[in-house]
This record gives sequence, C-alpha cells and structure tokens, in this order.
Amino acid sequence: MSESRDKGRSAGRRAMIALSVFVAGALALFLLEDGQRYLWIKALHVISVLSWMAGLLYLPRLFIYHCDAQPNSVQAETFSVMERRLFRFIMTPAMILSWVFGLYLAWDVFGFRGGWLHLKLLSVVALTAAHFYFGRAVGAFAKGTYIGNGRFWRITNEVPTILMIVIVILVVVKPF
Repeated sequence: MSESRDKGRSAGRRAMIALSVFVAGALALFLLEDGQRYLWIKALHVISVLSWMAGLLYLPRLFIYHCDAQPNSVQAETFSVMERRLFRFIMTPAMILSWVFGLYLAWDVFGFRGGWLHLKLLSVVALTAAHFYFGRAVGAFAKGTYIGNGRFWRITNEVPTILMIVIVILVVVKPF
C-alpha cells in the first residue's frame, strides 16, 4: 500500500509540475499581440476541453467496471485509485482551464453577447454539474459505497455526450 501511495504522490507531483508549466505558458500569452493571443488561447481552450471531455467520457466507464468488483477487493481498490487520479489530476485541472480560457474568449471576442453563447454557457454549467456529481461518486466508490449499477452508469455516460454535441453545434453553427 505504501508503494502505491508513493507512486500516487509522484504522479501528483508530475501532474502539478506539468500544470504549473502550462499555466505559466498561458500567462505568457498576454505578452503577445491580440491576434496571436486569441489563436493561442483558443487552441489552449480546445486542448483543455478535449482533456476534460475525455475524462467525463471515461470515468463512467470505470464506474461500470467498478460496479462489477467486490467492495474492498484489490480490483475495487485499483479502480478507486484510477478514478481518483483521473478526476483529480486530469479532469479537474482541465475543467478549470476550460472555464478560464472559455470565459476569456467569451468576454474578449463576444462580449458575452449572443443567444447561442448564453445557451452554450448554460450547457457548460450542466457539464460542470455532471463533473461534480462524478466527483462525489469517486469519493463514494472509494469508501465502498457503490452508486447505481452498470446500467445506471451506461445511461449517465450519455449526459456528457449529449451536452458536448449541443455545445459543439452552438459554437460552430451559432443558430441565434
């Protein structure tokens, strides 16, 4: 168990170093001219959204497999470690960066105007709610309290997918 904890701490340190380098680079973008800054921030927004979505789509799959494991088994502990690391070191930083870059773009480029943008922001709030619900589930599974069953998580897994489709359509088509 101690070796697993050491590996987790090491992975956490590496993730924090990578995140610090990423944030420092993002802050350096403000030294660029407006046109270049916009393109870089847009690219970083897309990268962070893709990372966040990957986690939002994968974590419920881990829950499905976790539901099949006996509570307090080695397999259940392995899933708990995977879920916790995915949530803490990938999903949550990616969500924060998605919000930071996205709000900057909404303010700088669109001035928070446009019905499509308001609906997009509402959809992102719903995606964030799903993120925090998944986070509560990570904690519950780690304690041996299984939320739902495989079928529940297969259905729940569709929520981020549907929201992602709505968001992409709103951003690309800008219907109103």
